[in-house]
Amino acid sequence: MSRAGRRSDRVSGLLRMHLTELLRDLGDERLATLVVTDVKVSDDLSVATIAVRSLLDQPDPKQRKALLRSLSQASSRLRRGLGPRLDLRKLPELRFEYDLGHDAVRRVDELLHEIADEQQGREPK
Repeated sequence: MSRAGRRSDRVSGLLRMHLTELLRDLGDERLATLVVTDVKVSDDLSVATIAVRSLLDQPDPKQRKALLRSLSQASSRLRRGLGPRLDLRKLPELRFEYDLGHDAVRRVDELLHEIADEQQGREPK
């Protein structure tokens, strides 16, 4: 692995840890219920793509869009909070996306159970 790749991995881990704390301190209850599931930082450390999901519920697309908008509006406050915690000359731009991976896994599990039930002659749940 290249030096830049190792550094971006280290910064990704630090961002994930600190962003989880900072989201709780923003004062917005909706954002405090979010968990950071993944952080990808470009090799030049200029952009961090942060995947988040809600711990409480499965928001519909409209709610997800509103959450992402709120995160985008809070990104400058989050970057200010990250400044003293990270040893970087320039903080990466924060880009947020909603992590749908867990929902997809859950849906595949449901479909597999339905198929198994049908094959055994039972009604699906």
